[in-house]
This record gives sequence, C-alpha cells and structure tokens, in this order.
Amino acid sequence: MNKAADFVVSLLYPRRCPVCDDVLRRGEKLIHERCEKKIRPVGRTTCMKCGKPIKDKTGEFCDDCVKTTHCFDRGYSIFRYRSVSGSIYRFKYAGRREYADFYAEKAKKYLGSTIKAINPDAIIPIPMYAAKMRKRGYNQAAVLAKAIGKACNVPVYENVIIRTRNTVPMKLLDQQGRRSNLKKAFNIRRNDVKFKCIILIDDIYTTGSTIDAVAKEFRRMGVERIYFVTLAIGQVV
Repeated sequence: MNKAADFVVSLLYPRRCPVCDDVLRRGEKLIHERCEKKIRPVGRTTCMKCGKPIKDKTGEFCDDCVKTTHCFDRGYSIFRYRSVSGSIYRFKYAGRREYADFYAEKAKKYLGSTIKAINPDAIIPIPMYAAKMRKRGYNQAAVLAKAIGKACNVPVYENVIIRTRNTVPMKLLDQQGRRSNLKKAFNIRRNDVKFKCIILIDDIYTTGSTIDAVAKEFRRMGVERIYFVTLAIGQVV
C-alpha cells in the first residue's frame, strides 16, 4: 500500500535534483551524479566556535569569533554557501522541501559522528514568525530539522520556542543592527520540557545573531550545552 502511494506521489510530484532542479529519474538517487561534484562541503579547517571555514590552519577561531562573545558552545555546517546558494533559495521560497532528504543525508555523512558524540536531548529548529510562515507555507528550518533528526535518530521539538515579532530581513542589516533587530524576538513557549543539551537548526549562518538570540533564551531555561547545525555557512575572506 505504501509503495503504491509513493509511486503515485512520485508521478504527480517528481523529485528534483537539489542542484540543477531537473527531475530525477525513478530509481536515481537524491541528486544527479554530475551535480554532486558542484557542491562543496565545509571541510575540516574551520573555526572552533562557529564552524566557518578558515584559511589559517594555525588559528583556532575566525576573526568574527575572536571579537564576539557567542551564547552557543559550538557550531557546524554542511556546505559552503556559494556552492548551494541557488539550492537554498529554492528550498526556502520555491517549495522544494524534498531537498531536505539530500541535505540530511549529507549531514549524516559529514556530521553524523559529531552529532552522536554531542548526544543531544533534542534538535530544535529556529522558529519563523507565525504570519510569515503562513504566507510561505512552511518553515524551512523545521523541514531540515525533521530530516536531520530522522537521519541521525535524534528527537525534534518544534514548539518549544516561538518568534514573537516579525523582524526586519537580516540581509538588510549590519552586525550591530542584526543584534538590535532580534532583541525580545524569541520566547520559550514550553517550560515543562527540560533539556541539558540541544542542537539548533537553521538554513544559513552569517554572523550568528539569530543563533545567539535563540541560544540566550535556552540558557535562561537552564540548558547547559547548546550547539547548532546549519545547511550552509560563508567563508572568512
């Protein structure tokens, strides 16, 4: 019954390659073989705080993390942003939620052992403002979180924290503006859930302002260890 249903769904809504967006043939894996070569993972030489790729193998932290005190313990990302920017845009704005299965597969490949070592109590997606999510139809961070949670066998909690106000798009602001923009933007909704260690999930890491704002609320809740995993991250220039 389930196989028949999956077959009908695949005919009506064929899965697309997360790089070129062309339809994948039945039986083909989650990405075209030729397209997989175009995606660049973050790599091993990264900032020991935010996970941003760095060129200096002798340094432990990127320039941003040297100057900034973050509320999270450490962060990791799957891909370098420039190699997946088009894919992320379609994932967020064009309804390509099926890309999450491919992203989660790579998250398990590159970060599976790290996530296992962290041993989190929960994976928690960064929330969207309710009106904005209704307009878009879904929260891409939640879709990604569910896929990674399933792949890595970690429970996902969506409704622990909410976004209480609609903020200005972060891409329009500098670092200081981003932090001011996020003041009192999040609120813990469920105080009955107690976590010692969590992993926050978002699509892109830039300055860490959003992750910090959410992590700050969980620190107040008593969470001892806070990590994050994002789909993509920029590179130190």
